[in-house]
Amino acid sequence: MDTARNTALEAWMDENGHSSNSLAEAVNSAQERLTGRPGGHDGSSVRAWKSGRIRWPKSATRKALEDVTGLPATSLGFVPRGLAPSTPASPQEDPDMKRRTLVGGIAAAAAAAAAPGTAAPRRIGMSDVDRLQQRFAEIIASDHRHGGQLGIEQRAAALADEALNLQNAGSATQRVRSSLYACAASFRSSAMWAAIDGRRYDDAKAHMREAQALAEMSGDQAIKFRIWSHAGTMYRHMGRPADALAANGVARGLHITRRDPMFACLGHARQAATLGLTGDNAAVQRALGCAQDALGRANQDLARPVWMTAACDGAELETLALAAHLRLGNFEQAEAHAHRSLTLLRPQMQRDRAINTVRLAHAQLAQGDADAATATAMKVPADVATQHARVSRMLQEFGAALRATAPGSPTAQTWTEHAAAWRTAV
Repeated sequence: MDTARNTALEAWMDENGHSSNSLAEAVNSAQERLTGRPGGHDGSSVRAWKSGRIRWPKSATRKALEDVTGLPATSLGFVPRGLAPSTPASPQEDPDMKRRTLVGGIAAAAAAAAAPGTAAPRRIGMSDVDRLQQRFAEIIASDHRHGGQLGIEQRAAALADEALNLQNAGSATQRVRSSLYACAASFRSSAMWAAIDGRRYDDAKAHMREAQALAEMSGDQAIKFRIWSHAGTMYRHMGRPADALAANGVARGLHITRRDPMFACLGHARQAATLGLTGDNAAVQRALGCAQDALGRANQDLARPVWMTAACDGAELETLALAAHLRLGNFEQAEAHAHRSLTLLRPQMQRDRAINTVRLAHAQLAQGDADAATATAMKVPADVATQHARVSRMLQEFGAALRATAPGSPTAQTWTEHAAAWRTAV
């Protein structure tokens, strides 16, 4: 039997940045959307298509391939049974021209979209998505260092708009378009989180609505989880536990939590933090137990979104357990989780380290050790103490609690002088 290579499929994969394994995963997901059951393809299936060993896949597979690529099966080099394969035309594209097209950049794409008809439409590909994902990683890094800043919120919102501009900047496959919507949703969710962290809740809710719409258009389960999970955190910070539990329930009900226990771990841990507001100690313990079990079952080698870093190394679980026990008044347990979280947090996560340091100080003060608590609170860097809304408020609450616990004491005076030095130093 003639097994001429399927050069059309190979060319499409090269242009769109697909490996055999990634295309198999995309086809499996598309097949699940079509039939309700995921496909069973892997890298060897795609290699069989490329080699020509399989010239005409089954109907469900063909439809999934067409959904992923935006092209009919015959344009992908597949040949209906009974027909002879045609000889593919030699590619005529100048490699240098192709390279210039692909590296045009987001700004150039947006300019082209604003002036239609001035040039031939460009082809939007996964290289454009990769550039956006690099910018997203930069936003996450800024959040880990600074958090809550208006500049981070504004920059993330602007990048969401840039991702959407690319939708109109040229032609693209369905996979690329879905990825662009996912990028836009990711940026908008970071704008939402920065607003939550900065206690700008009205702005956070506006970002949330936009992010949810974009996530639906992308079909990306991971970003849907992030947005609904952030919504739960927002309502928790606003003192609305019923809404927080409902939002967390949406996140925990997504099938990604069944496919990847790491997402289940984060969902249970955030539920525990919210349950701390309700005073239900048994429910908190159950949720934390489920989170710990899920963490133990998770495959640490899986590639996950960059914002999952703290969940993957266990720091997020310890942080949320700390928040839950502090709310419940279990101060000894809260202190233990605080120490573990500070050990696990990576050095670049300065915002989380500051928050957990203040929580540790609160737990120590509540156990009657004002000296240790004050020494702990004084470890928070001055720039974080004065420029991050959540940290500033938590430190103000610590000072008030210290003065109520040990009024007029040398320790309280030391804290008052230290806090005044922070304000004058920054």
